[in-house]
Amino acid sequence: MYTKPTSAYVHIPFCTQICYYCDFSKVFIKNQPVDAYLEHLLQEYTSYDIKHLQTLYIGGGTPTALSAKQLEFLLAELTKKLDLSLLEELTIEANPGDLDPDKIAVLKVSPVNRVSLGVQTFDDRMLKQIGRSHLEKDIYENIANLKLAGFDNISIDLIYALPKQTMDNVRENVAKAVALDIPHMSLYSLILENHTVFMNRMRRGKLPLPKEDLEAEMFEYIIEELKKAGFEHYEISNFSKPGFESRHNLMYWDNAEYFGIGAGASGYVNGVRYKNHGPIRHYLEAVEKGNARVSEEHLSKQEMMEEEMFLGLRKKSGISKQRFEEKFGVSFDRQYGHVVTELTEQGLLVPDKDIVRMTKKGLFLGDTVAEKFILE
Repeated sequence: MYTKPTSAYVHIPFCTQICYYCDFSKVFIKNQPVDAYLEHLLQEYTSYDIKHLQTLYIGGGTPTALSAKQLEFLLAELTKKLDLSLLEELTIEANPGDLDPDKIAVLKVSPVNRVSLGVQTFDDRMLKQIGRSHLEKDIYENIANLKLAGFDNISIDLIYALPKQTMDNVRENVAKAVALDIPHMSLYSLILENHTVFMNRMRRGKLPLPKEDLEAEMFEYIIEELKKAGFEHYEISNFSKPGFESRHNLMYWDNAEYFGIGAGASGYVNGVRYKNHGPIRHYLEAVEKGNARVSEEHLSKQEMMEEEMFLGLRKKSGISKQRFEEKFGVSFDRQYGHVVTELTEQGLLVPDKDIVRMTKKGLFLGDTVAEKFILE
Protein backbone atom coordinates (compact mmCIF):
# COMPACT_ATOMS: atom_id res chain seq x y z
CA MET A 1 0.00 0.00 0.00
CA TYR A 2 1.22 3.48 -0.91
CA THR A 3 1.67 5.83 2.02
CA LYS A 4 2.43 9.46 1.36
CA PRO A 5 5.91 10.77 2.21
CA THR A 6 6.14 12.80 5.42
CA SER A 7 9.02 14.98 4.20
CA ALA A 8 9.27 17.66 1.53
CA TYR A 9 12.12 19.62 -0.01
CA VAL A 10 11.31 23.02 -1.55
CA HIS A 11 13.85 24.64 -3.88
CA ILE A 12 14.38 28.40 -4.19
CA PRO A 13 16.84 28.80 -7.07
CA PHE A 14 17.74 32.46 -6.58
CA CYS A 15 21.05 33.81 -5.26
CA THR A 16 22.44 37.27 -4.61
CA GLN A 17 25.85 35.99 -5.72
CA ILE A 18 27.10 32.92 -7.56
CA CYS A 19 29.81 31.02 -5.67
CA TYR A 20 32.76 29.64 -7.60
CA TYR A 21 32.28 26.04 -6.40
CA CYS A 22 28.50 25.69 -6.75
CA ASP A 23 26.72 23.56 -9.37
CA PHE A 24 23.23 23.57 -7.82
CA SER A 25 20.22 24.72 -9.81
CA LYS A 26 20.45 28.48 -9.29
CA VAL A 27 20.37 31.89 -10.99
CA PHE A 28 21.33 35.44 -10.05
CA ILE A 29 18.12 36.95 -8.63
CA LYS A 30 18.23 40.30 -10.45
CA ASN A 31 15.55 40.62 -13.17
CA GLN A 32 14.16 37.13 -12.45
CA PRO A 33 10.37 36.47 -12.30
CA VAL A 34 10.51 35.73 -8.57
CA ASP A 35 6.83 36.27 -7.76
CA ALA A 36 5.72 34.16 -10.73
CA TYR A 37 8.15 31.46 -9.61
CA LEU A 38 6.69 31.37 -6.08
CA GLU A 39 3.14 31.17 -7.46
CA HIS A 40 4.07 28.23 -9.71
CA LEU A 41 6.03 26.48 -6.96
CA LEU A 42 2.98 26.68 -4.69
CA GLN A 43 0.81 25.37 -7.51
CA GLU A 44 3.08 22.30 -7.76
CA TYR A 45 3.10 21.92 -3.96
CA THR A 46 -0.72 22.11 -3.82
CA SER A 47 -1.04 19.44 -6.52
CA TYR A 48 0.34 16.87 -4.06
CA ASP A 49 -2.31 17.76 -1.45
CA ILE A 50 0.22 17.70 1.40
CA LYS A 51 -1.34 17.90 4.87
CA HIS A 52 1.01 15.91 7.12
CA LEU A 53 4.75 16.50 7.16
CA GLN A 54 7.35 15.68 9.79
CA THR A 55 10.13 17.59 8.05
CA LEU A 56 10.09 20.43 5.56
CA TYR A 57 13.34 21.79 4.17
CA ILE A 58 13.58 25.00 2.15
CA GLY A 59 16.90 25.10 0.31
CA GLY A 60 18.50 26.62 -2.72
CA GLY A 61 20.02 28.68 -4.16
CA THR A 62 19.39 30.94 -1.24
CA PRO A 63 15.86 31.16 0.20
CA THR A 64 16.87 34.37 2.03
CA ALA A 65 17.63 36.02 -1.33
CA LEU A 66 13.84 36.56 -1.37
CA SER A 67 12.54 39.81 0.12
CA ALA A 68 11.03 39.67 3.63
CA LYS A 69 7.57 40.03 2.06
CA GLN A 70 8.14 37.16 -0.40
CA LEU A 71 9.57 35.01 2.35
CA GLU A 72 6.55 35.67 4.56
CA PHE A 73 4.18 34.78 1.70
CA LEU A 74 6.07 31.55 0.91
CA LEU A 75 6.19 30.32 4.52
CA ALA A 76 2.52 31.13 5.14
CA GLU A 77 1.39 29.33 1.98
CA LEU A 78 3.57 26.25 2.52
CA THR A 79 2.31 25.72 6.05
CA LYS A 80 -1.31 26.88 5.96
CA LYS A 81 -2.77 23.40 5.31
CA LEU A 82 -0.23 21.49 7.41
CA ASP A 83 -0.98 19.96 10.78
CA LEU A 84 1.76 21.88 12.62
CA SER A 85 1.57 19.58 15.64
CA LEU A 86 3.18 16.87 13.45
CA LEU A 87 5.84 19.11 11.92
CA GLU A 88 9.00 18.29 13.88
CA GLU A 89 11.48 20.27 11.83
CA LEU A 90 11.15 23.14 9.39
CA THR A 91 14.59 24.17 8.14
CA ILE A 92 15.44 27.15 5.98
CA GLU A 93 18.83 27.78 4.42
CA ALA A 94 20.18 31.30 4.78
CA ASN A 95 23.16 33.33 3.71
CA PRO A 96 24.99 35.47 6.27
CA GLY A 97 24.94 38.32 3.75
CA ASP A 98 21.16 38.22 3.15
CA LEU A 99 19.65 37.60 6.55
CA ASP A 100 18.65 41.11 7.64
CA PRO A 101 16.55 41.95 10.73
CA ASP A 102 13.31 42.09 8.67
CA LYS A 103 13.81 38.54 7.43
CA ILE A 104 14.72 37.27 10.90
CA ALA A 105 11.49 38.90 12.15
CA VAL A 106 9.56 36.95 9.48
CA LEU A 107 11.24 33.67 10.49
CA LYS A 108 10.54 34.34 14.16
CA VAL A 109 6.76 34.41 13.72
CA SER A 110 6.72 31.53 11.23
CA PRO A 111 6.83 27.78 12.02
CA VAL A 112 10.54 27.68 11.00
CA ASN A 113 12.47 26.08 13.89
CA ARG A 114 15.87 25.38 12.30
CA VAL A 115 18.18 27.69 10.35
CA SER A 116 21.12 26.50 8.26
CA LEU A 117 23.70 29.18 7.46
CA GLY A 118 26.10 28.93 4.52
CA VAL A 119 29.19 30.16 6.35
CA GLN A 120 31.82 28.13 4.33
CA THR A 121 34.82 29.81 6.02
CA PHE A 122 35.55 32.54 8.58
CA ASP A 123 38.47 33.91 6.58
CA ASP A 124 37.49 37.13 4.76
CA ARG A 125 40.23 36.72 2.14
CA MET A 126 39.13 33.16 1.41
CA LEU A 127 35.44 34.11 1.32
CA LYS A 128 36.29 36.52 -1.46
CA GLN A 129 38.35 33.87 -3.26
CA ILE A 130 35.41 31.45 -3.36
CA GLY A 131 32.94 34.08 -4.57
CA ARG A 132 31.03 34.71 -1.34
CA SER A 133 29.77 38.24 -0.65
CA HIS A 134 29.53 38.04 3.16
CA LEU A 135 32.24 38.81 5.71
CA GLU A 136 33.23 37.13 8.97
CA LYS A 137 31.49 39.86 11.00
CA ASP A 138 28.17 39.08 9.21
CA ILE A 139 28.32 35.51 10.51
CA TYR A 140 28.59 36.60 14.16
CA GLU A 141 25.93 39.25 13.72
CA ASN A 142 23.48 36.81 12.10
CA ILE A 143 23.95 34.13 14.72
CA ALA A 144 23.60 36.61 17.58
CA ASN A 145 20.38 37.96 16.02
CA LEU A 146 18.98 34.47 15.41
CA LYS A 147 19.65 33.50 19.04
CA LEU A 148 18.05 36.74 20.18
CA ALA A 149 14.97 35.83 18.10
CA GLY A 150 14.76 32.53 20.00
CA PHE A 151 16.40 30.14 17.51
CA ASP A 152 18.52 27.53 19.25
CA ASN A 153 18.61 24.98 16.42
CA ILE A 154 21.19 26.64 14.17
CA SER A 155 23.49 24.83 11.77
CA ILE A 156 26.40 26.09 9.68
CA ASP A 157 28.04 24.72 6.54
CA LEU A 158 31.81 24.88 6.30
CA ILE A 159 34.07 23.85 3.42
CA TYR A 160 37.60 22.59 3.92
CA ALA A 161 40.40 21.67 1.48
CA LEU A 162 39.91 25.03 -0.23
CA PRO A 163 42.56 26.43 -2.61
CA LYS A 164 45.75 27.38 -0.70
CA GLN A 165 44.13 26.35 2.60
CA THR A 166 46.59 25.23 5.27
CA MET A 167 46.22 23.17 8.42
CA ASP A 168 46.47 26.42 10.42
CA ASN A 169 43.50 27.86 8.51
CA VAL A 170 41.48 24.75 9.35
CA ARG A 171 42.44 24.93 13.06
CA GLU A 172 41.34 28.55 13.17
CA ASN A 173 38.05 27.81 11.37
CA VAL A 174 37.19 24.91 13.69
CA ALA A 175 37.96 26.99 16.79
CA LYS A 176 35.75 29.84 15.55
CA ALA A 177 32.95 27.42 14.64
CA VAL A 178 33.03 25.77 18.08
CA ALA A 179 33.01 29.19 19.76
CA LEU A 180 29.67 30.02 18.09
CA ASP A 181 27.98 27.68 20.56
CA ILE A 182 25.54 26.16 18.07
CA PRO A 183 24.36 22.52 17.97
CA HIS A 184 24.98 21.41 14.36
CA MET A 185 27.65 21.67 11.66
CA SER A 186 28.06 20.25 8.17
CA LEU A 187 31.64 20.05 6.92
CA TYR A 188 32.38 19.30 3.30
CA SER A 189 35.65 18.97 1.47
CA LEU A 190 35.74 21.01 -1.72
CA ILE A 191 34.47 18.90 -4.60
CA LEU A 192 35.10 20.23 -8.08
CA GLU A 193 31.91 20.14 -10.13
CA ASN A 194 31.59 20.68 -13.87
CA HIS A 195 30.44 24.08 -15.13
CA THR A 196 31.80 25.94 -12.11
CA VAL A 197 34.39 28.74 -11.99
CA PHE A 198 36.69 26.51 -9.90
CA MET A 199 36.58 23.59 -12.34
CA ASN A 200 37.50 25.92 -15.22
CA ARG A 201 40.40 27.29 -13.18
CA MET A 202 41.63 23.83 -12.31
CA ARG A 203 41.59 22.79 -15.96
CA ARG A 204 43.81 25.78 -16.67
CA GLY A 205 46.14 24.73 -13.83
CA LYS A 206 45.18 27.81 -11.80
CA LEU A 207 43.70 26.17 -8.70
CA PRO A 208 46.23 25.16 -6.02
CA LEU A 209 44.29 22.59 -3.94
CA PRO A 210 45.62 20.74 -0.85
CA LYS A 211 47.03 17.26 -1.55
CA GLU A 212 44.94 14.23 -0.55
CA ASP A 213 47.03 13.36 2.53
CA LEU A 214 46.65 16.95 3.83
CA GLU A 215 42.90 16.72 3.16
CA ALA A 216 42.77 13.46 5.15
CA GLU A 217 44.67 15.16 7.98
CA MET A 218 42.15 18.04 7.92
CA PHE A 219 39.23 15.58 8.07
CA GLU A 220 40.80 13.70 10.98
CA TYR A 221 41.53 16.95 12.85
CA ILE A 222 37.94 18.22 12.38
CA ILE A 223 36.47 14.94 13.69
CA GLU A 224 38.71 14.95 16.78
CA GLU A 225 38.16 18.62 17.66
CA LEU A 226 34.40 18.48 17.26
CA LYS A 227 34.25 15.31 19.34
CA LYS A 228 36.12 17.13 22.13
CA ALA A 229 33.55 19.93 21.84
CA GLY A 230 30.65 17.50 22.41
CA PHE A 231 29.62 16.87 18.82
CA GLU A 232 28.60 13.45 17.55
CA HIS A 233 29.88 12.60 14.06
CA TYR A 234 26.56 11.05 13.01
CA GLU A 235 27.00 11.10 9.21
CA ILE A 236 30.03 11.45 6.91
CA SER A 237 29.77 15.26 6.68
CA ASN A 238 27.54 16.04 9.66
CA PHE A 239 28.16 16.72 13.33
CA SER A 240 25.61 17.49 16.02
CA LYS A 241 25.13 17.91 19.73
CA PRO A 242 22.87 15.13 21.11
CA GLY A 243 19.30 15.49 19.87
CA PHE A 244 20.12 18.09 17.20
CA GLU A 245 20.70 15.77 14.24
CA SER A 246 19.08 17.04 11.05
CA ARG A 247 15.88 14.98 10.90
CA HIS A 248 15.28 15.90 7.29
CA ASN A 249 18.72 14.72 6.19
CA LEU A 250 18.40 11.53 8.25
CA MET A 251 15.27 10.85 6.21
CA TYR A 252 17.40 10.91 3.01
CA TRP A 253 20.01 8.57 4.49
CA ASP A 254 17.27 6.23 5.73
CA ASN A 255 16.23 6.06 2.07
CA ALA A 256 12.70 7.27 2.85
CA GLU A 257 10.44 8.86 0.24
CA TYR A 258 9.95 12.64 0.00
CA PHE A 259 8.35 15.30 -2.18
CA GLY A 260 10.73 17.50 -4.19
CA ILE A 261 9.14 20.80 -5.17
CA GLY A 262 10.54 23.59 -7.38
CA ALA A 263 12.87 24.08 -10.34
CA GLY A 264 15.55 21.39 -10.55
CA ALA A 265 14.30 19.67 -7.37
CA SER A 266 14.43 15.88 -7.07
CA GLY A 267 11.86 13.78 -5.26
CA TYR A 268 11.12 10.14 -4.45
CA VAL A 269 7.43 9.25 -4.33
CA ASN A 270 5.69 5.88 -4.61
CA GLY A 271 8.83 4.03 -5.77
CA VAL A 272 9.58 6.68 -8.42
CA ARG A 273 12.62 8.95 -8.31
CA TYR A 274 11.94 12.09 -10.32
CA LYS A 275 13.60 15.36 -11.25
CA ASN A 276 11.88 18.62 -12.13
CA HIS A 277 12.75 20.95 -15.01
CA GLY A 278 15.74 23.08 -13.98
CA PRO A 279 15.73 26.29 -16.04
CA ILE A 280 13.14 28.60 -14.51
CA ARG A 281 11.26 29.38 -17.74
CA HIS A 282 10.99 25.65 -18.51
CA TYR A 283 9.78 24.97 -14.99
CA LEU A 284 7.08 27.67 -15.18
CA GLU A 285 5.83 26.31 -18.52
CA ALA A 286 5.87 22.72 -17.23
CA VAL A 287 3.82 23.60 -14.13
CA GLU A 288 1.30 25.39 -16.34
CA LYS A 289 0.97 22.20 -18.37
CA GLY A 290 0.36 20.25 -15.17
CA ASN A 291 3.63 18.31 -14.79
CA ALA A 292 6.84 19.87 -13.46
CA ARG A 293 8.89 16.70 -13.95
CA VAL A 294 11.53 16.34 -16.63
CA SER A 295 12.42 12.71 -15.82
CA GLU A 296 11.12 9.76 -13.82
CA GLU A 297 12.78 6.50 -12.86
CA HIS A 298 10.85 3.53 -11.51
CA LEU A 299 13.28 1.73 -9.23
CA SER A 300 13.64 -2.03 -9.32
CA LYS A 301 14.03 -3.94 -6.05
CA GLN A 302 17.72 -4.36 -6.81
CA GLU A 303 18.14 -0.58 -7.24
CA MET A 304 16.21 0.09 -4.04
CA MET A 305 18.53 -2.25 -2.11
CA GLU A 306 21.59 -0.59 -3.61
CA GLU A 307 20.31 2.85 -2.62
CA GLU A 308 19.55 1.57 0.88
CA MET A 309 23.23 0.59 1.21
CA PHE A 310 24.69 3.61 -0.53
CA LEU A 311 22.72 6.08 1.59
CA GLY A 312 22.62 4.16 4.86
CA LEU A 313 26.37 3.69 5.00
CA ARG A 314 26.76 7.45 5.30
CA LYS A 315 25.30 7.27 8.81
CA LYS A 316 27.52 6.49 11.76
CA SER A 317 24.80 4.13 13.02
CA GLY A 318 25.09 2.23 9.73
CA ILE A 319 22.60 -0.30 8.38
CA SER A 320 20.80 -2.90 10.44
CA LYS A 321 20.83 -6.25 8.63
CA GLN A 322 17.54 -7.18 10.29
CA ARG A 323 15.83 -3.96 9.14
CA PHE A 324 17.17 -4.54 5.63
CA GLU A 325 15.77 -8.09 5.58
CA GLU A 326 12.37 -6.93 6.89
CA LYS A 327 12.21 -4.18 4.29
CA PHE A 328 13.25 -6.24 1.25
CA GLY A 329 12.46 -9.84 2.23
CA VAL A 330 15.91 -11.14 1.22
CA SER A 331 18.84 -12.56 3.18
CA PHE A 332 21.36 -9.78 3.74
CA ASP A 333 24.33 -12.13 3.94
CA ARG A 334 23.36 -13.89 0.73
CA GLN A 335 23.02 -10.52 -0.99
CA TYR A 336 26.05 -8.68 0.36
CA GLY A 337 27.95 -11.01 2.73
CA HIS A 338 30.97 -11.30 0.42
CA VAL A 339 31.28 -7.51 -0.02
CA VAL A 340 31.07 -6.97 3.75
CA THR A 341 33.75 -9.60 4.41
CA GLU A 342 36.09 -8.05 1.85
CA LEU A 343 35.62 -4.47 3.11
CA THR A 344 35.96 -5.55 6.76
CA GLU A 345 39.27 -7.25 5.93
CA GLN A 346 40.45 -4.02 4.30
CA GLY A 347 39.68 -2.13 7.52
CA LEU A 348 36.88 -0.09 5.91
CA LEU A 349 33.95 -1.62 7.81
CA VAL A 350 33.63 -2.29 11.54
CA PRO A 351 33.45 -6.06 12.30
CA ASP A 352 29.84 -6.51 13.52
CA LYS A 353 27.41 -9.33 12.83
CA ASP A 354 24.24 -7.20 13.07
CA ILE A 355 25.17 -3.74 11.77
CA VAL A 356 27.11 -2.65 8.68
CA ARG A 357 28.98 0.59 9.32
CA MET A 358 32.18 2.26 8.26
CA THR A 359 35.41 2.69 10.20
CA LYS A 360 37.06 6.14 10.32
CA LYS A 361 39.19 5.13 7.32
CA GLY A 362 36.01 4.02 5.54
CA LEU A 363 34.27 7.32 6.29
CA PHE A 364 37.08 9.31 4.69
CA LEU A 365 36.75 7.23 1.52
CA GLY A 366 32.94 7.47 1.82
CA ASP A 367 31.31 6.92 -1.55
CA THR A 368 34.13 4.67 -2.81
CA VAL A 369 33.21 2.17 -0.08
CA ALA A 370 29.47 2.52 -0.68
CA GLU A 371 29.93 1.94 -4.42
CA LYS A 372 31.15 -1.60 -3.70
CA PHE A 373 27.51 -2.50 -2.91
CA ILE A 374 26.33 -1.56 -6.37
CA LEU A 375 26.36 -4.75 -8.41
CA GLU A 376 27.63 -4.42 -11.95
